[in-house]
Formats: sequence, C-alpha cells, structure tokens
Amino acid sequence: MSFTGTELLNTKKHFETLDGLRGIAAIAVVVFHFMEFAAPKYEDSFIGHGYLAVDFFFCLSGFVIAYAYDQKIKRIGFGRFLKLRLIRLHPLVVIGSVIGLVAFVFDPYSNLYHQYGLKNAILMFISGSTLIPYPLVQERYFNLFHLNPPTWSLFWEYIANIFYALLFYRLKRYGLLLLIIAAAFLLCYESYKSGYIGVGWSGDNFWGGGIRVLYSFLSGMCVYRFKWIIRNRLGFAFISILLLASFLVPYTKETAPFVDPLIVILYFPLIVALGAGISLEGTSKKVCEFSGAISYPLYMVHYPILWIFLSYLEKHPLSMDQMWIVIPIGTLLLIVFAYIIMIGLDIPLRKYLRRKMG
Repeated sequence: MSFTGTELLNTKKHFETLDGLRGIAAIAVVVFHFMEFAAPKYEDSFIGHGYLAVDFFFCLSGFVIAYAYDQKIKRIGFGRFLKLRLIRLHPLVVIGSVIGLVAFVFDPYSNLYHQYGLKNAILMFISGSTLIPYPLVQERYFNLFHLNPPTWSLFWEYIANIFYALLFYRLKRYGLLLLIIAAAFLLCYESYKSGYIGVGWSGDNFWGGGIRVLYSFLSGMCVYRFKWIIRNRLGFAFISILLLASFLVPYTKETAPFVDPLIVILYFPLIVALGAGISLEGTSKKVCEFSGAISYPLYMVHYPILWIFLSYLEKHPLSMDQMWIVIPIGTLLLIVFAYIIMIGLDIPLRKYLRRKMG
C-alpha cells in the first residue's frame, strides 16, 4: 500500500471502484428505507446508520467534481458547467417527480391525494421538478419534496456545485483546508444539537443538509487537491465491506452524536482515498461499471414505490420475519425498475440534451 496520488491523477483515469462503491451505497439507502418501515427506531435496525450513505455520496461528488473540472472550469465557464451538471442530474429529478406524482395520485392504500387535492399535488410536482423545497405533508414527516423524498440531497448537491463553480475551485489548498476545518466544527455541532447527522431532508431540519454537504463535498475535494490517493490491492469486495461497515455500526442515541462525525470526517475520505487507489479489470471492473451506472437511477426512483408500500403496511402490517423476505426481493425488483428507467428514459434524454447543447 503506497501513496501515489500524483501518478494516478496525472493519468486522468476513470475510478471504477468509486463507481462501484456508489452503487453499494445506493443499495444500502434502499435497504435502510425499507428498514425504517420495518423497525422505525434506528436502535432496532441492523443498518441504523444507513443515512450516512448520503454523506458518502457528497464526499464522492466533491472528489469527482474537483478531478473532472478543476483544470477546465475557467475555460468552460460557469454557464456551461451548470448545463453539464443539469444534463447529468436533472432528467432523473424530473422522472422521479413524475413517478412520485403517479404514485401519490393512484396509491390504492392511501387517501392523502384526496386529502391534499390536485392543486397541492401539482405544486409538489413543480417543487420536485424545480428543486424548490415545499414541505407540506405532515403525515409523512414534512419531507422537503414529498413526491420523491431523496430529492432533498440533490437540492444540496446543486448548491454545492454552484459554490464550487463560483468559489471553491478558486481556493488554494490551504484556504480549502481552513474552510474544511470550520465545516468539521459545524458538523460536530449539528450532530450534538440534533443527536445525529441524519438531517437536511425535512422542513424541521433543513439547514442541517447544508452543513452535511459543506463538509463532505469539501473533504472529497481535499482528497483530490492534496493527492491523498492510497494505491492498494484491497479489491472491490473488501473495500465494499469497509464501506458497509459504516452503515452497520449499531445505532444508539448515546453514541450517534459522536460516531456520526467520526465516520463522516475521517472514515469516508479514507474510503474514497483507498477506492481511488484500486485498479480493476475483468469481472470486478464490469460489476463496478454496472453498479455505478445504476446507483443514481436507483436512488432517484425507489422512494415513490416505497410510499405505496408504506401505505400498504399501515393497513396490512407485516411481521419482521415477513419483512426479511420482502426486503431482498423488493430491493432486487427496484434495481430492475431503476435499470429500465435508466435505459428507457434517462440515457436517451441525456444523449438528446447533449446533442442539443452541442
């Protein structure tokens, strides 16, 4: 194991292992959301820290954006950068909102649509499609974007991208380091205040999302800027286990305020540094390519289906033994659904938009 960040970064390689880890984290999010229904108290969930997958996404994003754009952001400019990010991210934002609207209106086990009406349904759709927060549905925890709750992290991802293009890329390495130290203190404070850092998704904890993305995005940038890439032969399977371990740490209210910041501040940047230092070939490379490709579609289309499942559970509760059967089968079916959306809608839309952009 050795530090060879400069050598690896100078090759402008593609980091397949990081793609694969993104897919592992997306699957962990789906399982975590299933378990929220099966065991609402995180203490009773085997994946009680699954919400930290979002912080890992933010850290990955900071690394990848800095790697891809630090050397060319001045040349392409703010407008083109933003268009490129919109083409990459926004089709699934809209697709997720459409799926969420359909699920909301036609949910056979819930009367929420009749309770809130067509006007609010349309407003929630506009909110989700334009990333303008609209926390409305009290019965569903005041999610910023009820039709597709994971959209909250895309809201903060866009904010981070805007700050990157306007400010972050201009920072020298030690200016970046000073900013990330301040962000780490803010993250620790948020964790102490809220009892954990699983915040940012609701009208009740909105600003916590900004604190989460600020630290994690900057930490990913630091891994790139300081060349903290650790060349190693751990392999994709082992590094995946290391990542999963952070989500499987037993959750307690007493330890979460301290465990969460430790994982996000120290452990996730290390995982990114290790993952970026792994070279793959053969089957492992193909697995990572698929895992990375499916990760974002899976993240962005799974929750509207889970809303219907939650409505079903409220009328027809399942035992934990039954949930142990439902969760793996449901996760697999959602991966298939995400793949269909990716092939049938997301990829064609992005290709069309890139052609229009020239």
